[in-house]
Amino acid sequence: MEQVPTGHEARSALDHQALRELLTSQRARISAYARGYPMRRRSDGPPPSTESPPPLPALAQQILDAVPMAGILVAPVVDADGRITDFLYVTQNTRAAAYSRTHVPPESVARWTGAVSLFDRFPVLEHTALPRMLADAHRERAPQGPEAVEWFIPRASGPPARLSNDVHVAPCGDYLLVLWEPGHRLPMAVAAQRLVRTCWAEWNISDGTIAPSHGFGYVLGLDASVPPPADLLDLADLIAPGSLPELYRLLYDVLLRKRRSACDLRLPGAYERIIRMVAEPVRAAPRGPVWAVRAVLVDVTDDRRRRALAEAAGAEARRQHDRARALGEVADSLRDAVLPRSSGELTPYGLDTAAVYRPDSTGAGIGGDWYKARRLPGGKLLIALGDARGHGLDAVTLMAKLRYALAGLVYTDERVEQLTRWLNDMACDDGIESTATAIIARYHPDRGMLRWTCAGHPLPVLLRAGRATLLPAPPGGPGLTLGVLPGSRYTATETLLAPDDIVLLYSDGLVERRDTDPDEDTARLLAAAEECLRDAGPVHDHHTLQHFAECLVTHLDGAHRSDDATLLAVRRTR
Repeated sequence: MEQVPTGHEARSALDHQALRELLTSQRARISAYARGYPMRRRSDGPPPSTESPPPLPALAQQILDAVPMAGILVAPVVDADGRITDFLYVTQNTRAAAYSRTHVPPESVARWTGAVSLFDRFPVLEHTALPRMLADAHRERAPQGPEAVEWFIPRASGPPARLSNDVHVAPCGDYLLVLWEPGHRLPMAVAAQRLVRTCWAEWNISDGTIAPSHGFGYVLGLDASVPPPADLLDLADLIAPGSLPELYRLLYDVLLRKRRSACDLRLPGAYERIIRMVAEPVRAAPRGPVWAVRAVLVDVTDDRRRRALAEAAGAEARRQHDRARALGEVADSLRDAVLPRSSGELTPYGLDTAAVYRPDSTGAGIGGDWYKARRLPGGKLLIALGDARGHGLDAVTLMAKLRYALAGLVYTDERVEQLTRWLNDMACDDGIESTATAIIARYHPDRGMLRWTCAGHPLPVLLRAGRATLLPAPPGGPGLTLGVLPGSRYTATETLLAPDDIVLLYSDGLVERRDTDPDEDTARLLAAAEECLRDAGPVHDHHTLQHFAECLVTHLDGAHRSDDATLLAVRRTR
């Protein structure tokens, strides 16, 4: 049975295919470049001298074979004016022959049978640093290099062969000795130090000299023309004064305690850099003095800055976590005080209530939603639900003021219009940020009537005989939000309730969604209310009413919600 690859395996196969295609396309570019590379042979210019170089003694060939590096002997060809017109490839040592067998495609170069023009045999070499090195060594009679020589040999078919060597040229009698070692080691060492910003050095204590790596000045940020600090005191002059005690401690450990040590050194400047220095002692004899300090220096500026940012972010996260935990504890206490659970205590007086509250998970559980349901002297019932602006303790403070103010004001037996007006004046006195919406209602059991006002709040929903409808707004429309305009007047409307009618009061966090129309939000609420009522079955007691309310909130809740959500369901029992 064929095994179907997993998602991880399929993604890995795609990644491998992308890498394969990238490398294939780059090889094609290299081959195209090699085919179009200009390779002018010496035969295209003035004819070289036909005079053969002097015969090479057998001992010279034996000495050349003894050299531990690949090498060839080259004879410069000069004209009557002493100008070099060509270089003849005279002979090679055994290591050069071995190098040729492993690196040079045999079909691309004719078999060597004796002295031949170097640049006829290897045309691409004419465009490297080698011709200049040969000419300088002949003219100055002084060794040249090492220098990196990068070249290639085209193949009759397939990609070209790339060769990278560190080349030395030295005069040798009438000849020039060309030695090379593969690997491009010097440029690679310099590049490695630049890439990871690492260098090394050895300071000789006795004569105050230094043996640095090629990337030493780069890591320390020195100009190319500035010599490296030859003495450790010169190094001390480069670092910030605050790092001197650390450098002293390191040298004390290395020179006197004769042990490895490390420290951070700060280099002053517009962009302060941090250099990690790890040093060890160098001793000529096991019990002798420390003659030198050998050290590796690494630029750790970016690492230290990232670590500092990570530590600061961690500290801030812990602080926010502690703050959120503290606010959560406050929220729990405030929620219990301001949003008590409805236990059906109004049922004997003609109404049953069920409340569901869902805090905003991004606001540490503290929002501005509140509700109130209680019996008043004279047998009437107070029903109210509000939403103070914002989140946090300010919102909680305002909602607590409004709720407890209403609890006291309602004993004046004033009409709900006046109660709403007083709450508005109190919110206005509290400050420009203290705004809130609310539904303030008083239920008259003897008439089955709910008399209510609206202060900028979503209109209640009536569930009757399984159908959900939005209650009409009071005459003149919903009043202004509390806390917007002092002295605002509010009107009330009356809703007659039949037995088993359910009125839903809710905060906007229950229905609002990002980037949706308010009418769509309302339609979604009405449809959900009808569906949940059908699923819940007949609502005939407090338990079934609470179950219906919780199902409705769960149905409307989701990841889209960014505010507290509160639902107060009120059912006429008789």
